[in-house]
Amino acid sequence: MTTSQELLTKISQKTIEIKEHYPELQKYLDETRITLPHGDNSAAKVDTQSLQNYLNSLNEMVDKYKSNS
Repeated sequence: MTTSQELLTKISQKTIEIKEHYPELQKYLDETRITLPHGDNSAAKVDTQSLQNYLNSLNEMVDKYKSNS
C-alpha cells in the first residue's frame, strides 16, 4: 500500500514534469487540483485515495496529451 507521503512525492514529481516538459498543460493543474477539507484544519486529513485519484488524473492528462501530439 502506498503511503500519503509517497503519493505526495509522486504528485510533486509529476507536477514538475508537466511544468518542464508540457508547459501548455499547466493551465489545467488548477482545474484538477484536489479540494482540501473545509473547517478546522488542525483535524483535516486528505486520504490516500484522494491523493491517488489526483495522481491518476495528472497521469491521464499527460498520457492523453502525448497521444494527441
